[in-house]
Amino acid sequence: MSRIGVVTFPGTLDDRDAARAVRLAGGEPVALWHADADLHGVDAVVLPGGFSYGDYLRAGAISRFAPVMGEVVDAARGGLPVLGICNGFQVLTEAHLLPGSMIKNDHLHFVCREQVLSVERADTPWTRDYAAGEHITIPLKNQDGQYVADERTLDELEGEGRVVFRYEGWNPNGSRRGIAGISNAAGNVVGLMPHPEHAVEAGFGPDGPKGPRTGTDGLRFFTSVLKALVS
Repeated sequence: MSRIGVVTFPGTLDDRDAARAVRLAGGEPVALWHADADLHGVDAVVLPGGFSYGDYLRAGAISRFAPVMGEVVDAARGGLPVLGICNGFQVLTEAHLLPGSMIKNDHLHFVCREQVLSVERADTPWTRDYAAGEHITIPLKNQDGQYVADERTLDELEGEGRVVFRYEGWNPNGSRRGIAGISNAAGNVVGLMPHPEHAVEAGFGPDGPKGPRTGTDGLRFFTSVLKALVS
């Protein structure tokens, strides 16, 4: 059984949700503590959402210096699949595993809603169970969710096919070019603002085609990486 590490920083809210998502997908979640410079031999890592210490300076700016992040950076550069969700995405940009940065939502308010995403790339370890062009619905909740980068970086992301998800129907935070998620050049590191771990179990997620609270579009993030690890 593949072992997926889930990092907890002081202030992290969604680590247990991410661990449950891994378990529901058929993997073994492994708790990783921010101050422990050891990945304990995991096969992939999830940086979950919520908040992390030092966010009052800039989201993820202090957490990126946590001992565990040194190990995550080295492993990611060696090909380890890494997924950053919401605050985890912010940490990945601060650690320079992903380009760009996160700033306050353009309307300066916290937003919490069910969000439709367009799948732009379905060949990463985290998205192989989706189809390019597919629309999925997963929850979104953030205040510092506006993805920004200079035009050259945005053009590179577009030209290299590294935009993984875009907001569909409405851009909820003003992110440049409607970008909701991106990958590194190798494709093994993916970050996105919405929360797939909150759409993995019927009865507890967004509305779906089968009725209220039946949406489980987020589960395929976790089944995708498990399949990638054994392929």
